[in-house]
Amino acid sequence: MKANQPLPFTDAGAFWPGPRVIAHRGGGTLAPENTLAALRAGHAAGCGGVEFDVMLSADGVPLLMHDADFGRTVAGCGYVADTPAAQILAMDAGAWFGAPFRGERVPTLAQALARCVELGLWMNIEIKPAHEGVADATGAAVARAVLETPAALAMRPVLSSFSEVALAAAQRIAPELARGLLVEAIPPDWPARVARLGAATLHAHHPAFDSATLCELNAAMAAGAAPRVGLLAYTVNDPAEAARLTAAGVAVCTDRPDLIRAG
Repeated sequence: MKANQPLPFTDAGAFWPGPRVIAHRGGGTLAPENTLAALRAGHAAGCGGVEFDVMLSADGVPLLMHDADFGRTVAGCGYVADTPAAQILAMDAGAWFGAPFRGERVPTLAQALARCVELGLWMNIEIKPAHEGVADATGAAVARAVLETPAALAMRPVLSSFSEVALAAAQRIAPELARGLLVEAIPPDWPARVARLGAATLHAHHPAFDSATLCELNAAMAAGAAPRVGLLAYTVNDPAEAARLTAAGVAVCTDRPDLIRAG
């Protein structure tokens, strides 16, 4: 089968627990990433779900942040893991994106959960340890925060991570929460890794989901040689590629929710 040939809808689509199209870091390129403004932008663009990143401050507060150090989206120097939450939460997380967002703050995970519940947004919460030494603590804190927010828990979010240590910690604290293993390319041992973590989903960079690989993945799941998992491709910004993937049952995470819409 040619790499660009469309696939029929496959069994993997039945196991993805959320919307087929979700906004990357809240609102993709429509608003400053990992902010409450981003969540509003994702919702306004018509996305039924959002993805965002969570790190721990020096005093163990889970908050929305992608980079382990300041300087790109938050002005300043230093590291998230070395800075108390009160200081981070006072930082401007919107000015870098544009004057209309000046004064937008770094939100806590609790604030983000509340806003997603308010807007009816499904969540893919990426556990993003600032460094591997805090992976266990970060995974546990994120899982605990969701458990402590019944309305968010009822929305059946997915906790995803590149860190298997973080996912194992989330599994220990909240085994009832779905977990997603994040990878760049799909490794040969993906069935064992997914099974070990009890993961419900597998997320990979979108070029990994060529037609041949999708056929192999679905054949393995259908034959019982691999766990049945939902699939997500990141970060898909081309509408034609998004259409190919969603037609094959693969959910997509996008920076362009204004261009790529569900079905």
